[in-house]
Amino acid sequence: MEYRGSSVYENEVFLQNYMNRRMREESPNEMIEKPAFLKLLGDTSNKDVLELGCGAATLAKELAPFTRSYTGVDGSEKMLGLAIKNLEGIPNVTLTHASLETYDFKNETYDCIFSQLTLHYLEDFKQICENIYNSLRTDGEFVFSVQHPVLTSAFISGGGKRENWLVDDYFLIGERVEPWIDEKVVKYHRTIEQYFKILQDSQFNIMKLSEATPDKSYFPSEKEWKRRQRIPLFLLFACEKRSRK
Repeated sequence: MEYRGSSVYENEVFLQNYMNRRMREESPNEMIEKPAFLKLLGDTSNKDVLELGCGAATLAKELAPFTRSYTGVDGSEKMLGLAIKNLEGIPNVTLTHASLETYDFKNETYDCIFSQLTLHYLEDFKQICENIYNSLRTDGEFVFSVQHPVLTSAFISGGGKRENWLVDDYFLIGERVEPWIDEKVVKYHRTIEQYFKILQDSQFNIMKLSEATPDKSYFPSEKEWKRRQRIPLFLLFACEKRSRK
């Protein structure tokens, strides 16, 4: 069976295995992606914020208490159940169960829209960029991370703790099926150039691009730090909405 979007998280066994993996000591999400993401995101205090693919709202738990309002959207009911628990008692929080393809984006509503490691599950990146642009206020920020294209490129994907990586079929844009935590999930490969071009075509001003260079200070193990310098795992963009001509 192949899972699309967030449907795999409705599988209870997968969800538990994912959360265990996500919270492990040497999780690259925590040691590599999160520090790079927060650096690009900057200060969200007193802003109206929308998170796309909020999952269990682990980052929102840190940010939401200081925002003017926080809205989280996710296609998985089980993930939203975890988010509700994580954000319990925080005021001005709204959580919505919807796929990002069907979510009702409100025009000029948010100062900041962000998304962590979600948008590579969407086939139509151009449409989501259009929706995000319209939903931001002028000078609003769009910050997101995706799995790095060197990882999504190959049609054949390995598993386990890798010591080498296959980069192949890089310029063949489109669907990939990846084995992940004993299941098969569908992702969509795009090159860095294509991400950049679609953002530009959507009239975003691209402020920063990051490949999340590993910072040794976040690694308890020097061996793991050295291993993580061999290939980029994440690609991040920080963009600003500018008035269309």
